Amino acid sequence: MCTEQHNRHMEQIDLSYCVVNTQQRELLLKALDAIAREQAALSIRTEVLVLDNSSTDGSAGAARDHPAVDDLVVLEQRAGKAENDSLLLERANGKYALLCNEDTKLLPGATLALYAALEDNPSAATAGARLLSPDGQPQPSAWRFPGPLTALASALFVHHWTTVQSSGELTRPVDWAQSAALLVRREAGREIGWLDPLFFVYSDEVDFCRRLADAGWQTLYVPSARAIHHEQLSTGPLPEKRIVELSRNRDRYMRKHHSRLSAALVRWLTAWTYTLRAAAATFLPGHNAARYRAHAHAALHPDEGEGLREAALDYNRGGRRL
Repeated sequence: MCTEQHNRHMEQIDLSYCVVNTQQRELLLKALDAIAREQAALSIRTEVLVLDNSSTDGSAGAARDHPAVDDLVVLEQRAGKAENDSLLLERANGKYALLCNEDTKLLPGATLALYAALEDNPSAATAGARLLSPDGQPQPSAWRFPGPLTALASALFVHHWTTVQSSGELTRPVDWAQSAALLVRREAGREIGWLDPLFFVYSDEVDFCRRLADAGWQTLYVPSARAIHHEQLSTGPLPEKRIVELSRNRDRYMRKHHSRLSAALVRWLTAWTYTLRAAAATFLPGHNAARYRAHAHAALHPDEGEGLREAALDYNRGGRRL
């Protein structure tokens, strides 16, 4: 496409849906079906980009055949979420880009609510949806930035009231929102250099929203935009590696944006919190004490163990499949 045509095409797109998929063909198809329903109800101009993260379950072919998909990127080597989101954000043509996980199903009106929120607030760079579990229960989806005080709130078990910001029915500024359904003003994302690829997965959107805030941009929580989200930290494959990756990148964020002392305090407070939960889980039905102990160890020793990054490297070398 020549430069003049490319520029004209960019002017024609208001919003780009950006979906990253890793080995979740059936969920991806449901996500794309939901996007197609959203598109049919919109008067703005949209496009759909899908990145398949080296899947072996036929995801790429399914995306290629889906009528909603305009652009498909197929990776031969598995990469991290932040790197993949950045690739799609940069490749998109829209003024805005709606980041969606493959396990996110937008509910009717979600796109328009997010779009209107950023259109009405030129100082906002991102807008996050209200996330719901598959049974319709609300999931926390916006929080205060992590730090010693939020870790202390978790240790005192008051974080639901002091740290979680995804409550209420009004659109409002928050510190950060989850990227499972996050609308991004591409101008702002480009300004700060997109997402940091050092965050393979987890804490990538926290760091993104923090850098946007440091550059003077806001993040909004938009409860009228709703999306079903399948949480994979405990239900997805390789839960132990997910725990390691979560703790590793929590610590990476703290060391990037806070002092070494603050990072150490967060490690200890988080480990203490999970240790208490492990003790309680011994007596409470439906709770996994071993899982909490794994979280406690990983929080205290984030530089130990193998996470999802190592699993992807093994996958790329032809080892055990994810």
